[in-house]
Amino acid sequence: MFLRELTGPLSGVRGVGRSLADILSRAGITTIAELLSYYPRDWEDRGFAVPLVDFRRYPAVNTVVRVLAHDWFGFGRMKTLKIYIEDESARAALVCFNRPFLEKQLVAGKYYRLWGKFFYKYGEIQSSAFETELLPEGAARPDGSPVRSGAFSPGAGGGSILPVYRLTAGLSQNVLRRIMKNALDAYAASIDDELPAPLAARDGFLPRSEAVRAIHFPKTMAELAEARRLLIYEELFYLEILVGKRALERRRPPASPAQGPSPGGDGGAALSPLQERLLERLPFALTAGQRGAVQEINADMAGQWPMARLLQGDVGAGKTLVSFLAALRAVEETPRGQAAIMAPTELLARQHAENAARLLEPLGIRIAFLTGNLNARGRARLLAALAAGDIDVVVGTHALFSRGTVYRNLRLVVVDEQHRFGVTQRQAILDKGDHPHLLMMSATPIPRTLAFTVFGDMDVSVIPDLPPGRKPVKTHLARESSEERVYDFVRKELAAGRQAYFVYPLIGDDPAGASQDDEAAVAGGVKAAAAMAGRLAKEVFPSWPVTLVHARLDEEEKRARMEAFRRGTVRVLVATSVVEVGVDVPNATCMVIEHAGRFGLAALHQLRGRVGRGDAQSYCFLVYEDGETGEGSAGALSGDAKKRLMVMLEHNDGFVIAEEDLKLRGPGQIAGTEQSGYLSLGLADPVRDAACLARAREDAFSLLASDPPLLLPEHQRVREVLARAAPFSDVSL
Repeated sequence: MFLRELTGPLSGVRGVGRSLADILSRAGITTIAELLSYYPRDWEDRGFAVPLVDFRRYPAVNTVVRVLAHDWFGFGRMKTLKIYIEDESARAALVCFNRPFLEKQLVAGKYYRLWGKFFYKYGEIQSSAFETELLPEGAARPDGSPVRSGAFSPGAGGGSILPVYRLTAGLSQNVLRRIMKNALDAYAASIDDELPAPLAARDGFLPRSEAVRAIHFPKTMAELAEARRLLIYEELFYLEILVGKRALERRRPPASPAQGPSPGGDGGAALSPLQERLLERLPFALTAGQRGAVQEINADMAGQWPMARLLQGDVGAGKTLVSFLAALRAVEETPRGQAAIMAPTELLARQHAENAARLLEPLGIRIAFLTGNLNARGRARLLAALAAGDIDVVVGTHALFSRGTVYRNLRLVVVDEQHRFGVTQRQAILDKGDHPHLLMMSATPIPRTLAFTVFGDMDVSVIPDLPPGRKPVKTHLARESSEERVYDFVRKELAAGRQAYFVYPLIGDDPAGASQDDEAAVAGGVKAAAAMAGRLAKEVFPSWPVTLVHARLDEEEKRARMEAFRRGTVRVLVATSVVEVGVDVPNATCMVIEHAGRFGLAALHQLRGRVGRGDAQSYCFLVYEDGETGEGSAGALSGDAKKRLMVMLEHNDGFVIAEEDLKLRGPGQIAGTEQSGYLSLGLADPVRDAACLARAREDAFSLLASDPPLLLPEHQRVREVLARAAPFSDVSL
């Protein structure tokens, strides 16, 4: 039985009752398979003693202590428990934040095994991150002497190396270790290998049943390394098998191959007649990056199988124009083709439709705009024209793949901001045609390493340059207490005829629509867009019109306010991250992002990209809370927030920022790969494990090249995994 097939409920594990099952479900664990696949985030080797006196020499103390006394500090309901302990080398204090129940669990005079990370503070050795285990009466050290100090005895897993898991409220390490051991005892021996036997033998991998046990409770660190080696390779191998199968699926010829413009000696990369006419009308020339992307797309569309290409380019690189040129190529196919350009928001889709109408309609191209907000009569007319082939290019949102939307001859699908759509949504619109070409675009650059992994079944085009005349946006960090200096700077820009954005993490004016986290944030001093819009209009910028845009406005009102800002009748736009995409206002030169430490790198980069779209110098101010500050200036931020803002301060290149984002957040959360169904990794990291990834990719693609349907006996195991293992069976593009 494969591990993924252990889909029984957690009630099948000894020690898991209804209450514990509810707690585990909050951590995403609802089945036996999910429990056994809940890999540790770290491992602690407790095989040797580290007394309290040596807390500075080692990462953690590992000793046996006696509880001396309890104390409380603080006032009223905010009192915190402090427990004094000692071993044979020193005394220390355990600071029990939000754990008053430890007063009864750690009894004065009793002996406990203790593991923890200690530091020196307020004149004493302290720890607030520790684990304890009560020693039985009469316990003795291995040498037979009474227990006073020494190493932990073997832990819950029977060894001295203990797993450390990510926890959720109500769940402790000891409880999770205990039930994990029970699950392994009951099910691990029945887990089958998932790799083809020749590959497993070639690399000397552990059997999977042993690897699953060892990843949780290894006997030695060497055994842990072997378990990780198998499981990481296996994850990457099957990821690349899926990538390879998608590539094979895409390259199946359509039922009725279209006859596009005849390719010449250039392999079809030359401009088509309509493309040449469009470029003649433009008041500027394409950049080198745009020209290269168009040539690659043209060659693909003239090829023997449908195009599958990812177009990457920084904010403002001109990807939309490239997609219009691709649409012209699709329309020129014989019989006349259609192109669908899909955007994640109505605001962005409307902007694309307006630009398409301005650029393409003079060439005789029939443009339509389709969203779910059309009235019934207008929608019926548009859908009838689309089905009859009377529309060449349709721009819209999710309505483009709704059940009632039918195309006469859909030849090209363009997906803008591709990370905002899931796999099934992309497949739904592709199914509207007979193997149409696919062009996915991303202004959130995907790190090259991750693109190679996740989009390995696609060709990738990159537009590395920006249109001539664009100046890099100057970025500054600013404390919240220095906001008046920021306001003064923005006033000067407004007085010079420019415009400005102010972005906040919360809306804040509608309790009915606010989450508990939002309410807590507002209560904690986080500024909200609605309240700040009023303050900016009345107190800060009374001489200039101010408007507010956020996700709770209806689409028509949102569009009207955005249009007023685009025309310049509104000079200051206050918003949430709803303006991250779809806003092109060349006259806007200031982007002020309040509580910037609460935004991710991708969002910060996209928001900064809203300015710097004209000829004037533009500026971005990343404002952070004084509560996050300490000594110094730029060094005041702490943790990941500091790292993100320093990346923004030091870099303008979106691809560099994406690589840094990958280092900070890990591969599973970058570029929408989690929600899009592309990447499902437990241990593997495509950056850290790049060498293993290359080997797994070579093995997977070689296997598929020799046996695409996986019918050979030696490939039976791979075929069974794909057929029987649930996480793989529903992944498609």
